[in-house]
Amino acid sequence: MKYLKFIVSLVLLIGIFFILNTKFGSVPAIGEFLNPAQGIWQNEQDESITGTIKIEGLKDKVTVHYDEHLVPHIFAQNNTDLYKAQGYITAKHRLWQMEFQTHASAGRLSEILGEKALDYDRMQRRKGMGFGAENALKKMQKEDPEIIDFIEAYSEGVNSYIASLNPKDYPVEYKLLGYKPEPWSIDKTSYLLMYMIDMLCGRESDLEYTNALRLLGKDRFDLLYPDFFDVNDPIIPKKTDWSYIDTAITEIPLSELPQDSIAETMDKPHPNNGSNNWAVSGNKSYSGNPILANDPHLGLNLPSIWFVMQLATPEHNAYGATLPGALGVVSGFNTDIAWGETNATRDVRDWYKIEFKDNRRTQYKYDNTWKNTTVRVEEIKIKGKETYLDSVIYTHHGPVSYDRTFKGNGQKEGYAMKWIGHIGGNNQRTLIDLNAAKNYDDYLKALQHWVAPAQNFVFASTSGDIALWIQGAFANKWKGQGKFLMDGSNPEHDWQSFIPSNNNAFTKNPERGFVSSANQHPVDASYPFYVFNDGYETYRNRVINDFFNSKETFTIQDFKDLQNNNYNLKASELLPYMFKTMDTSSLTQEELEILNTIKAWDFNSDIDKTGPSIWDLWWKKLYPLTWDEFDLDNTAFIDPYTYQTIYMLKNHPEDDFMDIVETPEKETAKDLFLITFKETAKELTEWKKEHGDYNWQAYKATFVGHLLQGLPAFSRFNLPIGGDRNTVNAADKNHGPSWRMIVEMTSPPTALGIYPGGQSGNPGSKYYDNFIDRWAIGEYFQALFIQDQNNSEDIIATQTLTP
Repeated sequence: MKYLKFIVSLVLLIGIFFILNTKFGSVPAIGEFLNPAQGIWQNEQDESITGTIKIEGLKDKVTVHYDEHLVPHIFAQNNTDLYKAQGYITAKHRLWQMEFQTHASAGRLSEILGEKALDYDRMQRRKGMGFGAENALKKMQKEDPEIIDFIEAYSEGVNSYIASLNPKDYPVEYKLLGYKPEPWSIDKTSYLLMYMIDMLCGRESDLEYTNALRLLGKDRFDLLYPDFFDVNDPIIPKKTDWSYIDTAITEIPLSELPQDSIAETMDKPHPNNGSNNWAVSGNKSYSGNPILANDPHLGLNLPSIWFVMQLATPEHNAYGATLPGALGVVSGFNTDIAWGETNATRDVRDWYKIEFKDNRRTQYKYDNTWKNTTVRVEEIKIKGKETYLDSVIYTHHGPVSYDRTFKGNGQKEGYAMKWIGHIGGNNQRTLIDLNAAKNYDDYLKALQHWVAPAQNFVFASTSGDIALWIQGAFANKWKGQGKFLMDGSNPEHDWQSFIPSNNNAFTKNPERGFVSSANQHPVDASYPFYVFNDGYETYRNRVINDFFNSKETFTIQDFKDLQNNNYNLKASELLPYMFKTMDTSSLTQEELEILNTIKAWDFNSDIDKTGPSIWDLWWKKLYPLTWDEFDLDNTAFIDPYTYQTIYMLKNHPEDDFMDIVETPEKETAKDLFLITFKETAKELTEWKKEHGDYNWQAYKATFVGHLLQGLPAFSRFNLPIGGDRNTVNAADKNHGPSWRMIVEMTSPPTALGIYPGGQSGNPGSKYYDNFIDRWAIGEYFQALFIQDQNNSEDIIATQTLTP
């Protein structure tokens, strides 16, 4: 990091607090900030990765080797020491990030950022993040004391590192914001896991669907939001035999679902947090060894969400991406198996309308009587302000996350959230057991502890098995349950039971020779339990499956090419129809040139092409104009699914939905094409005058932003990466492949990996963002999977942790 960056950061310091709307009195003293002895300049120093460090409570010596990428390879003699060392080493390189994320999860950002973060903190508390984190800890303490011991060891490791710091050593973000690290505790790890559960909870639109059903009626609603598309290439292959399932399906109750209009909804996780994973069997591999790949799609941030490590004891040896603040490898491999995850699009969060007895909200209607509520008083500390107290009402469904008052009589009604994340699980056990698993049975046993978020766990082993389980705790719902707002007073609308874990959808060693998931619909209509389509993904999965059906065997290069594949199937399925039907007689010469450019596009969203820029803007104008009927003030709607929108444009081009509400004319689909194309051409022409060529790299402008509001001096901009959300290489503006991994199941496995960041959380380190350029152009690093500590030539430094 050059001094210039730090000078720029100093200037941007004022910008941070301006953006956050904090008073200048909360800014750390400039003199202290620039103090050569303990200010920001101290963060120029590279990490110390040699020598001997004493850590209280270790049972034995722990050796930490570093390779050229600053990946730590930790070798301990027992699990307790291993996880204590993992905590210490993770904190050494990622302390601010791991603590900041737990503050975000717990709704404590106001303590750091001031009053501007209050609404966010209230939202986190009202979602029951603390409630869920506490329940998870209680479950682990009751059922798995060994896991608690490991988490405590991890916490002690983190605290050993914190105790070793002087103020001059604090990560730069603490100095920018004027605060210091606090001791780590086991509840912070639980909050970190809750952060992951919330971030990946999947899409739910119960309130929006309720409004749409009321507006459209059932037939029109089912047309726009079908449970299955006419094209369905599910995760679990079609025609899977489910005859072994003998669990009774919950029957549909006679009571009707409420049809009320809902004024607003809460903020929700990013709707497009997705991923790809796949594995091919030895029969489809060039070498005869299974090959597995994983690339989770998340926000692109610095420091990166992932921290790569090797974690070894005499009993097990694992390598891969870890989540700073949690134990073990999340996506990776050991000497016998490999595993990875994608988001499973299952509905695990439902909403219930609550009728309170009166405005005191001490009781609510349930089963023709009045049931007592409970109150959780949330104390939200605010930097420079008095503590804010927020009373959150809880029902047996869950927290009343928001409420509204009727203007006529002042009566209040609430909306309670039923979320699997509140139940409390033991995800940490799953991860630790996967790290030590030796075969399919061990993998399956590890998954039994996983409650949320719903994930597609892909698996491959050196013994030749491949598999994929859609894992989580899923309510056994009656058909239609959870798609709409439900009646909180009706016991029949409660979750009646859970699907037995051995009835979760899975495939092992399928005849087609591969397994894959890309957040598409999990099953076809033959699966006996109710699973409805959330409309999320319909394109990446078909490109992936078509690829693996296209030839007999696949190489590592094939896997690389697929992870970096920019083919835009969505564009290819609509644009030819648009070209064929759109009336071009009124286009100007300039507009015709733009049209001819996109006509010549091969549907690959590569960085040097202008076709994807034209398509991107054209679609962003066409989609909302098609559904302008849903643009109603003060009412929450979700526009119909992308795939179904294209289906309607092509198959029902004269449907009433094609008409523009605000015009007297009756428009059809081809009119929408022309109107939005002219708007697109005008905007791109103006963009070109101001910015230059609108090739896809320049127009998309992918960046990896710092967690602090994208702090520019600590971020990377205008990255040369193609793709978009609908391509396998799902790189959007600030969202995309957060960890690409390819593992061949040799003995021991050999692997490649890359992510858009670097191992260090220190912007002054050369390891802060050194992977980004290689990630953008589709390159990987070779994973150094050390088997013999005494025979590794690629170790650049060694550190010893001693009792």
